[in-house]
Formats: sequence, structure tokens, C-alpha cells
Amino acid sequence: MDKASVLGDAIKYLKHLQERVKQLEEQAKKKSEEESVVLVNKSNLSADDDSSSCEENSGGCFKESRSEIEARVSENNVLIRVHHEKKKGFVVKMIREIEKLHLSVINSSVLPFGNYNMDITIVAQVRN
Repeated sequence: MDKASVLGDAIKYLKHLQERVKQLEEQAKKKSEEESVVLVNKSNLSADDDSSSCEENSGGCFKESRSEIEARVSENNVLIRVHHEKKKGFVVKMIREIEKLHLSVINSSVLPFGNYNMDITIVAQVRN
């Protein structure tokens, strides 16, 4: 082989390696930007204690309670959003359950939403 053909092959190989590096960098960037998202909408029917306002033929009164849960995962971070009816002790129970899943709660906020609902946001990290 002469020097020109060796040099030409080396240049082709370097260009191939540069393209491969670009491809791997794009894959790494996409992977770090990927998130997992889970959405849950849940309805519960519960008996209403005040049946005096209900018709006798209806068989009882029921009210619908709706919960919406969203969880996003990015690397070792988890963002949890919950929209739920106001209940005493609900947030404490929820944080206990999150911690049972080997997550450390970093930040949480609870905001009233209307008269009967609350919006809860929790940021947690996976424990090592």
C-alpha cells in the first residue's frame, strides 16, 4: 500500500467515527430528556349521610368523589401531583405511602382548590 491510500483510508475512518460520536450524543441527549408519565383518574361513589334531601324511591343518595393523580419520573426524581377532595389526614397518609416506596420527599405543597378540593404537589427522589 502506498502512503496516499493509507491516508485516504484513515480520513474515511475518522469521518465515520465523528458521525458515530454525533449519533451517540443525540441518543444520550434524548435519553436524558425522556420522562415517564402516569396519569390516573379515579371516581368513587360514597353514601351521603344526609338522606333527608333524597327521594324515597331513589334508594339512597350518593356523591361522587374524583381523584386525579399524575406522576412524572426523570432519572431519580419523581414529581407527583394529586387533585383530591379535602380530607383530614390525607396528605400525611400519602407522604407515608410515598416514603414506603423508598422515595425521599424533597418538597411538597398543598393548595386549596375551591371549597371541597385540594391540589397536592410532591417532589421526591429515589433513595440509594
